[in-house]
Amino acid sequence: MSRANWTTDHEFIRSWAEERGSVPCAVAGTGGEGDPGIIRIDFPGYSGEGSLEPISWDEWFQKFDESDLAFLYQDETASGELSNFNKLVKRSTVEEEHHAGA
Repeated sequence: MSRANWTTDHEFIRSWAEERGSVPCAVAGTGGEGDPGIIRIDFPGYSGEGSLEPISWDEWFQKFDESDLAFLYQDETASGELSNFNKLVKRSTVEEEHHAGA
């Protein structure tokens, strides 16, 4: 059984993403002056092509923190392979779930 974990640690997120060949991006057309808009992690060659624009890690983490997000991720699939699963969620959501399960 494989489970998802969550973190807000910038270095861990960057390392996790880069280990999988992914890059920080924003959804095209969602930002404005000085605001990247909706952020994502893009895996080149997958569904984000054409709808995502690469941004710097600094921009990505600034938006990540401003939006009070947490990084939900999976290290391995149930079969033991490297997993690309990730999702950005509100920190309050994962903190509530964490405390409820404690």
